[in-house]
Amino acid sequence: MFNIGKIVNTHGIKGEVKVKRITDFEERFSIGETVYVRDEKGNDMPLIIDGHRVHKQFDLLRFKEMDTINDVEKFKGSYLKVKEEQLKSLAENEYYYHEIIGCEVKTTTGEKLGIIESILSPGANDVWVVKQANGKEALIPYIADVVKQVNVDDKVVIIELMEGLLD
Repeated sequence: MFNIGKIVNTHGIKGEVKVKRITDFEERFSIGETVYVRDEKGNDMPLIIDGHRVHKQFDLLRFKEMDTINDVEKFKGSYLKVKEEQLKSLAENEYYYHEIIGCEVKTTTGEKLGIIESILSPGANDVWVVKQANGKEALIPYIADVVKQVNVDDKVVIIELMEGLLD
């Protein structure tokens, strides 16, 4: 299961929830799509979207047969998820976060830098946070001048060290 959004609150009294989107695919929230939320017993419960609109940088969703605030209040703080088979194919040189996190980073000269532990999305391009062997973090921009090769099968990323990148 992969997170696509977090329910941050309810919205109104007619069963809408306010969702902070953590996917690049808006179509995940299309009417008729199925998403999953973990219930209080730890089971993944399917929810069918029957309403979607965007309001103040949040997605407002309504689910089939959930017509009141009482039906959805229990979901506050929960993540909306999709199954692996619902993942979309990506274009060349595009990757899901879960494919990148955990990859070992090496330089073009073969030096091992560390492991990618998280990804930041500050603006124009993503930045990969690499935990180095010395415990320090290195911030690697995902741009063609730096990232030379990504092999998600072998969990290895090759980068070109630019001057000042590790300072």
